[in-house]
Amino acid sequence: MTEAIIFDFDGTIIDTEICQYESVNAEFERHGFTYDLDLFKNGVGRADHKHWTDVLQELAGPLDNLDEIQQRRLADNHQRVEQTELRSGVVRLIEMTTGAGLPLAVASSSPSAWVERHLVTRGLINHFSTVATRDHVANAKPWPDVFLHAADGLGVDPARCVVIEDSAHGVTAAKAAGMTVVVVPNQITAGSDFGQADLVLDSLSEFPADLLSPPIN
Repeated sequence: MTEAIIFDFDGTIIDTEICQYESVNAEFERHGFTYDLDLFKNGVGRADHKHWTDVLQELAGPLDNLDEIQQRRLADNHQRVEQTELRSGVVRLIEMTTGAGLPLAVASSSPSAWVERHLVTRGLINHFSTVATRDHVANAKPWPDVFLHAADGLGVDPARCVVIEDSAHGVTAAKAAGMTVVVVPNQITAGSDFGQADLVLDSLSEFPADLLSPPIN
């Protein structure tokens, strides 16, 4: 029986992945290059990938205005994310979950400040009993720590949690935590190998209600 739903954040609640790629690529184009999409895809869902500024400097050479570049890119990314709608079906699934009497958490490889900022601005923060991020664990995804931390915060057996993910690295982490995983790919992660997932959906609007069966007391 399902006892909790755990959402990934980036690319799952909001499609921030395309915002991230486009804002980084804009900086590459300023310097006459293109940020390799496959390289970006390989890092989606994990915190230990090579930073884009390192990739840019490998192509363009040392940059003495790196702080200015990063701040400009960050402002561009924030603007893009703020103009992006919640992914289809997110609100419906939150309502279904709370209606079934089950708790919700977020488990993300992003920093707490990033995740909580956007949950607050979208009016979602109060729906989540726990927000677990890379700030709370030794190892972010693809290691299971952040999912286990979320389950612990909810006081729920990991084996009774259903995770909503968008990336292959996220799936790897959730399965390593012993959880059921539902994947809803976005425009960046579509085509990835989701062979470990329990279910792959085109949209959270298709999420099956029977996965929300509450525990029998």
